[in-house]
Amino acid sequence: MIARCSESLALGVSVSSASIAVGSAVPHVEPNVGAIAVQGYTNFFHGVNGLRLLRNNLPPRDVLKTLLRDDPEREMRQISIINVSGEKAVFTGRKTLEWSGHITGENYIVAGNALVSENVLKAMAEAFESSEGEWLAERLMRALEAGEKAGGDWRGIRSAAIKVAERKPIHKSRPMIDLRVDFHSKPIKELRKIFEVYKRWLQLL
Repeated sequence: MIARCSESLALGVSVSSASIAVGSAVPHVEPNVGAIAVQGYTNFFHGVNGLRLLRNNLPPRDVLKTLLRDDPEREMRQISIINVSGEKAVFTGRKTLEWSGHITGENYIVAGNALVSENVLKAMAEAFESSEGEWLAERLMRALEAGEKAGGDWRGIRSAAIKVAERKPIHKSRPMIDLRVDFHSKPIKELRKIFEVYKRWLQLL
């Protein structure tokens, strides 16, 4: 899931996968610019280049077209983009692992592939929408948990991550929330544990 808070203008991504170290490749976030998730057959540089294009004020739809235009593996990609203004774009390639698809809502896109069913995305969207008014990082975490409860990835889940950038740095030494579980039998549960500890630690800084 990628999302934006319309009040604080925070931007973020939460993700889990059967692959290891998903947090090192899929989520891309820059404060006051945008958030991008590059899923499916991941291309890390689509995230890097996508943020650069957003930084240069290219709308998400045009960013997506640019990234996919000369990509010979485009039909294996799944890319979601949202900018700080709330403009969105999403693409799910025809060769992504079934079940694959996406749901677009106000200030968010939830997308996935290799899912047990569409109900995974519906559960994530519902969890995000029902937590409106709460901290964006918490809403993204709840969405991830809801997706797992609905069945998640049919291959199993081995890694998870959450990445959130507030409009103003959270702390001068830790400007973003960037938490990852790279290899674990229950990565989302472990990520929640780390997230709760991190929240308490931030209050002490």
